[in-house]
Amino acid sequence: MADTTNTAAATPEAQTSRRNEKVGLVVSTKMQKTIVVEIEMRKAHPKYKRVMKSNKKFYAHDEQNSARVGDVVRIREARPLSKLKRWSLEEIVRRSSLALAEEKSAAAVAAEAK
Repeated sequence: MADTTNTAAATPEAQTSRRNEKVGLVVSTKMQKTIVVEIEMRKAHPKYKRVMKSNKKFYAHDEQNSARVGDVVRIREARPLSKLKRWSLEEIVRRSSLALAEEKSAAAVAAEAK
C-alpha cells in the first residue's frame, strides 16, 4: 500500500495548468486594470477551402496597467471577474515601438524637470 505513488503529479507536464492561452494585440487600455485584446484566427472555409481571417476581442485583467496599445500579449483563462472579463494578462510578449518611444520621451521630460 505504501508503494503507490502518484507519478502523474510528479511530471512537469502535469503541473502546467489546463487553462486556455491566447496571443493577441492590445487594442484598448481605456479602462482601469482592463485591456481589450484582439485575436486573429485563420480557418479554412469548410466548402471552398479558402483561408478566412476572423477577429475576436477579449477583455483581460491587467493588475499593474502595464500593457499599452499595440503590444503583443499572452492572456490566460481565469474565473469571471466581471460581466465581460474572463481572461487575465499572463505576459507581454512584445512591446510596441510606439509605447517604447513614449516611455523614452517621458523619461527625457522627467530628466529635464530635475
